[in-house]
Amino acid sequence: MYKLLLKPFFFLFSPEKAHRLTLVLFRISLNVPLLGYLMKNTFSLRDPRLERELFGLKFPNPVGLAAGFDKDGKYIDLMSALGFGFLELGTVTPKPQSGNPQPRLFRLPSDNALINRMGFNNEGVEALAGRLKDRKKPNDLVIGGNIGKNKITPNDQAVDDYTICFEALFPYVDYFVVNVSSPNTPGLRELQEKEPLTALLSEVQKLNKAKAQPKPVLLKIAPDLTDSQLDDILDIVQTTSLDGIIATNTTIDRGGLTTDSDKVSNIGAGGLSGQPLKDRATEVIRYLSQKTAGKLPIIGVGGIATPEDALEKLEAGASLVQIYTGLIYSGPLLIKRINKLLLKGK
Repeated sequence: MYKLLLKPFFFLFSPEKAHRLTLVLFRISLNVPLLGYLMKNTFSLRDPRLERELFGLKFPNPVGLAAGFDKDGKYIDLMSALGFGFLELGTVTPKPQSGNPQPRLFRLPSDNALINRMGFNNEGVEALAGRLKDRKKPNDLVIGGNIGKNKITPNDQAVDDYTICFEALFPYVDYFVVNVSSPNTPGLRELQEKEPLTALLSEVQKLNKAKAQPKPVLLKIAPDLTDSQLDDILDIVQTTSLDGIIATNTTIDRGGLTTDSDKVSNIGAGGLSGQPLKDRATEVIRYLSQKTAGKLPIIGVGGIATPEDALEKLEAGASLVQIYTGLIYSGPLLIKRINKLLLKGK
């Protein structure tokens, strides 16, 4: 029904309008008693065999929502009803910011892909913290907080932005993700270099370890890193005692697309997500897993559009997976389909 009816309808609108419309319609359905029951029954799949334990947290299933879909924590109940085992909120910054000028989100239907240059548009960390404080977390859903820096903050002061977000969200999220890998904030990826990244993560971990009950801290990395840069990342993980890696963010690479090159060129800058990212994201996961003998917890994301894509990430060394673009092209039943495939292998 999604691919035949709903997707063609939503694709009549611009991507950002379609995103808002989809969430409004799903929220209305969830709040209608009978429809809400049918929706939860259709999408959710609970089975103890799907549970995963990672860095001290118990996940009801291994399929999560990637950061960027619900930046401000407005749709937690809705996303939980779709059957996700965990949600990653953000990326959030200390101050509210509108992000880059529109249009900034583009579909590449022939590639099952998106290009975005959103620019960390969000309402600010205090708004997210307030929203989390005022609502109960559904069931045993795990919530992650993806934190970044404001566009106007120079890199030599970036650590302040990350620590502000960390402190504000600490009481309300189960784990943190430090995002230095988005291509849409000028200069942000420079923080992936060994020296600034070590300094940044050391400061976050210093605050974290001072807490009575520290939270898991993960790093989200770009797919465009070389093997030597990935080796540096692994050194940093060890030096700063990070709990895990999220591999990967969007890519700036445009190789192998079937979409007309002039159309891609006219779209301009931004991060590419979806099917073209699948193989590279899996390569990064496999490389990190093999270099650490499978001991490094990895959350795999990038190009997951089918249950088999998710299984590929898990077999490459990921412990959990996240989806975003696949949700748009394949529909919300993708979550349940992934979990069903995993149960078949039990």
